[in-house]
Amino acid sequence: MTAERLAIFDLDGTLLDSLPDLADCGRKLLAEYHLPSQNDLAVRSMIGDGVAALVSRLLDTGGEEAAHINREEACERYMALYEPRATRLSHLFPFVRETLDALHATRWKLAVCTNKPEHAARAILEQYDLLPMMAAISGGDSFAVRKPNPHHVMETIRIANGTPSRSIMIGDHRNDILSGNGAGTATIFAAWGYGTPGMRKEASAIADSPEDILPLVNKLIPS
Repeated sequence: MTAERLAIFDLDGTLLDSLPDLADCGRKLLAEYHLPSQNDLAVRSMIGDGVAALVSRLLDTGGEEAAHINREEACERYMALYEPRATRLSHLFPFVRETLDALHATRWKLAVCTNKPEHAARAILEQYDLLPMMAAISGGDSFAVRKPNPHHVMETIRIANGTPSRSIMIGDHRNDILSGNGAGTATIFAAWGYGTPGMRKEASAIADSPEDILPLVNKLIPS
């Protein structure tokens, strides 16, 4: 029997335009440490490697004034700011819900593999009523590794009862493409997200809009 097809999505910059809340909480954190503020464009380039990397990059903008700050404590402060309001300013990208509904209706299994903490990812998906259609959700703290390590994607596939050859990793960052390729899946670069054009080089296909996903996945893995 042929295994079901599995579409695995990144979250920030792929399903969710989370930059407004991530940046706003970043500015609040910097203000707590009396460090210079950063605009949305600056914060956008810091997203994709998880909370610890985002917070570290935010603090690095403070130079020597931030050298003494405990990064672990700063991460805890950031999450305390972010989790209660993760969807206050954020929103799903246009056509994301319609695309997920269409995939689900045509018997594609769905999953999320993100470097965001799993608890925060689940809360966001629940807020947008996307949680019930997900066969697996894995965050940056779900396993001992995270993207770009391919085992993050491989474990997500395992939880979803999928197989790499019948799975596709979809995301806007080089971590998504590298981890998917390493796990043996097809990959789609989400060009509407936060990644740079250079990150698309090794993707199996490029989607300019979420509307492109359905025809691309059906072409990459026919039923």
